[in-house]
Amino acid sequence: MFEIRNVTKRFDGVPAVLNMSAAIQDSQVYGLIGTNGAGKSTLLRMMAGVLRADEGSITYNGKPVYENPEVKSRICFLSDSWYTPVGASPEDMAKTYETFYPAFDGKRFFSMLDKIGLDRKRRIRTFSKGMKKQVSVLLGVCANTEVLLCDETFDGLDPVMRQGVKSIFAGEMADRPFTPVIASHNMRELEDFCDEVGMLYKGGILFSRNLADMKLGLQKVQCVITDPDRRDAMLKKLDVVRREDRGSMMTLVVRGQATEVKAVVDAAEPVFAELLPLSLEEIFINETEVAGYDIRNLFS
Repeated sequence: MFEIRNVTKRFDGVPAVLNMSAAIQDSQVYGLIGTNGAGKSTLLRMMAGVLRADEGSITYNGKPVYENPEVKSRICFLSDSWYTPVGASPEDMAKTYETFYPAFDGKRFFSMLDKIGLDRKRRIRTFSKGMKKQVSVLLGVCANTEVLLCDETFDGLDPVMRQGVKSIFAGEMADRPFTPVIASHNMRELEDFCDEVGMLYKGGILFSRNLADMKLGLQKVQCVITDPDRRDAMLKKLDVVRREDRGSMMTLVVRGQATEVKAVVDAAEPVFAELLPLSLEEIFINETEVAGYDIRNLFS
């Protein structure tokens, strides 16, 4: 288990991560989402032991990560801006990974490369963005580490390959101790895949929750209520996070369980009413608006 305790990291005096705390359990898919500059990449680099925290501590199974080769050999980090030496091929990178990861499975790596049609001897710099991502992911999986830290792993992959990567991760979790931690701007890619989601904002974690529970705790309601008194009484009983009015149609995002929210809405005798599922992207937008990040006010 990763434990992140009161971690702060600054660059030129500007905090990228500020007093952040979180716990990431083993053998689950953990998603990191957040606004631009929220600290996702910086956090992953500290979890991988690439960067040292200015304050606080990051441990894996009770042991510090930074400058601890034994712990770092159990963690693989896939950077969004993957660096490879000039002229390096997948075959060359496999030799590099064998040096740092004792359990690296070269035979499996080359077998998977062959299956997706990538030349093991071709220079990686000549690959497309998506092909580079494929090589990076296969190296990370074949490193056979307990933790795989992924920074925008799905960016650049076509839909078929994205599903393929998800299937590979699911297979690894079924076969061995394996914990993928995935930072992404593409929330649609995460919402059908993650067990838990950490939402970052301004260098801190707004919350870290089970994704299924999070969706159950927020409801989206569309309704038409012609009686203003009944409408106002309903609004007072609901914990409204967001409200939009378009003509007679009112759209609400409210906190609470679906059955309780529906009972309050039905009591207002609406002409029309329905509860709709919220996507992870909608949850993110609503929660960050509550925290003060409202796109409607950015350019007004």
